[in-house]
Amino acid sequence: MKAGCAVRLLQRKGLVMKLLKTCFQKIKETFLNRAFIMFLLIGLFNTFNGTLFSYCYSAVIENANLAFVAGYITSLFISYLLNSFITFKERLSVLKFIRFAVSYIPNFLIQNAMVFLFYNTLHWHKLLTYAMAAVIGVPVTFIILKVFAFKKDASEKD
Repeated sequence: MKAGCAVRLLQRKGLVMKLLKTCFQKIKETFLNRAFIMFLLIGLFNTFNGTLFSYCYSAVIENANLAFVAGYITSLFISYLLNSFITFKERLSVLKFIRFAVSYIPNFLIQNAMVFLFYNTLHWHKLLTYAMAAVIGVPVTFIILKVFAFKKDASEKD
């Protein structure tokens, strides 16, 4: 009886290990590739853009949250252009831009919440707050973009 339990336990352990290996392989395929590295580099560049634009807009827009929104939207256009041409190697289209913008809604909500929390509530410096808010949500945004915004339509497949 004990030997039978041990065999079943080892079989379950083997299934768990196989499942973990599959999950790690999927994570590796998704995030350890050229597209994700380019997305990160563009994201780093765009973090600088968004932070800089937000800070510049804050000189003329008194409300820090509105300045952040204006900077975010400006950097979103730049990000779309760079990700279209470099990361996903896709042609520009209005539909893809709309998908791209929609894909950034979760990221935007998280970032804006951080601006509210750290700047409005905790009174951190706005430049630090903008920069910190910009680095949140990168893996989620990449997956949404890859699956939703830059998915190849049937008419675009080679």
